[in-house]
Order: sequence, then C-alpha cells, then structure tokens
Amino acid sequence: MSRIRLVLGASLAIAASPALLAGAMALMHSVRLPEAVPTVPVAEISAVRHPAHPLLGVFEHGVPESYAPVQEFGRAVRHTPRLVLLFTGVGSRFPSGFAQVAHQRGATLLIQINPSTIPLRQIASGAYNGWLRGYARQVARFGHPVVLGFGHEMNGRWYPWGYTQQPASAFIAAWRHIVTVFRQEGANGAVWLWTISHHIKYTAPLRKYWPGERYVDWVGIDGYYYHRSDNYSGVFGHQIRRVRAITHDPILLSEVGIGQVAGQTAKLPGLFAGAEGDNLAGLVWFDVAQHGGLYKQDWRLEGHRAALTAFRRGLAGLLTQRR
Repeated sequence: MSRIRLVLGASLAIAASPALLAGAMALMHSVRLPEAVPTVPVAEISAVRHPAHPLLGVFEHGVPESYAPVQEFGRAVRHTPRLVLLFTGVGSRFPSGFAQVAHQRGATLLIQINPSTIPLRQIASGAYNGWLRGYARQVARFGHPVVLGFGHEMNGRWYPWGYTQQPASAFIAAWRHIVTVFRQEGANGAVWLWTISHHIKYTAPLRKYWPGERYVDWVGIDGYYYHRSDNYSGVFGHQIRRVRAITHDPILLSEVGIGQVAGQTAKLPGLFAGAEGDNLAGLVWFDVAQHGGLYKQDWRLEGHRAALTAFRRGLAGLLTQRR
C-alpha cells in the first residue's frame, strides 16, 4: 500500500468515528513535542569565531553576581571588554541572566567548566548527561554565542583532571562527548576553547590532549609573568609554536597577568607587540590583586597609573590590527 493511501485511509477512519477522533486528539496532547530552540545567526557566530579585530577580555572577582567590576575595568582601560571570563563546575547552571547583561553591553561570556575530581570516563560514558543536556539547552535558549572551555590547563599536573592525574584518552573522550551533546541539543552558538598552560616544564605533550579539529574552534593559552626575566617570547612563544604545529585555529591568550614583581609597566608593551606579531585572537586580562607570594601577585591594573597608561597604549595598537 502506498504511503498516500495509508494516510488517506487513516484520516477517513478518524473522521468517520467521533470516538476515534477524540482518542487521536488526546494522544496528540499527551505527546511532548521537542522544545523549539533559537538558532544563533551565522553572522553572529562568525563575528565571535573569526573577529575582524583582536578581542579584549577580563576576569574580575564579583562576577556573575554583578557586572559592575567589568564596567569599572572597561572605564579604566578605556575600552569595553568583549569577553568576560567565568569559572564554573559540572552540575552548575548556565548564568543566563548575566549572559544577557553581558550581551547587552557588547560582551560574550567565556566559561571554563571544570570537572574537579569527577572521573573523566564517567562524563564520557554519559553518566552526567542529565546535567549536560540541560546546560546545553540553557545555552541554546540564550540565543547568542558563548565561548566554552572544559578542563582548562589539562596539560599541567596541578588540577585533578590534568596530566598524571587522569588519562589523556579520558580527557579527549569527555571533551568530544560534551561537544557532541551540545550539538545534539541545538546549541549552535557554542564556540569551543581548548585551553592549555604556558608552562613547558612538567607538562604533557600537547598532542596527547588534542581532541581534533572537528571539536575545537579556538585554542587558549593561560600564562603569567612572575619574574623580572619573564617576557612574551619566554612565556608564550614556545607554546604558540607547539600549537601551530597542531592546528591553525585562532589562539587566544585566555588568562594573562603581569605581576608587580615581574615589572608590570615595563613588560606590557612587549605583551601587546607579541600578540600583534603573532596575529592572536586577543587576550583576557586577569584583573585580580592577589597577595600570596611569587605565584599570587597583584595582577590588577587599577591603582597603577603607569601600568594603565602602558596598557591603554598597547591595547589601542592591538585593536587596530585586522585579523
């Protein structure tokens, strides 16, 4: 029997019987139709994935509870941040309200989702799919691009999901599973940021953790200047070359700080010149004052007039560069 005849026959049967018609209507109401999710316009996604000019981002204490620290930073450096960095964990909710505020102010959220001590193989096997699908749907309903990372600095041994702590194969499997679930849920606005540490000692070869071109949009490098001897080439140059041997995806300095001990003011021009010379996608400044020795210095720009002047000058030059 042809499909047309089958459908026509069923329709006539329902029309001929009020009881059948009532039953059919009840069945239709009991079936849960898939929730419609907005599709992020291709042009909006492209503007984030392939920005015409490098992007400035910032991490500030006090977010996502308030957007005020981000605005204060923007006023200090005289440029509106285009990326706002957040750290969260598996099981958290997507901060949709804060994301809307950021979007209204011309910024995109950059969210690093970290698994803490959760075995990566459990994530890869689907044990956390309930949370994962819910989070993906929240991102999809937001309707604008969101930059997402998972298990940042996994090439180092200091986090429980990283090198020597859990197998690299488990990290890759978890990463690919997360990206796949987001795609299944229609979260087409997700921009995937694979983030490594700038350290080259006591870290894993990058290829061990590379999920593959299909699963990554950007590469992030986190790096800090701790010592007077630190400079752009020493902190970032080695890893940039290693990344370029794996992929030509855009590179973002995804967490950057120059401490007062390292000579913040004097080192800022070299940071911006290096980012410009390497045609990077931008940088995210870690604008936090820490007080815990060499590795927890005062990274903040506000309150350091000469550093602010150097930052503004370097940023103005970087942002005029076309990518």
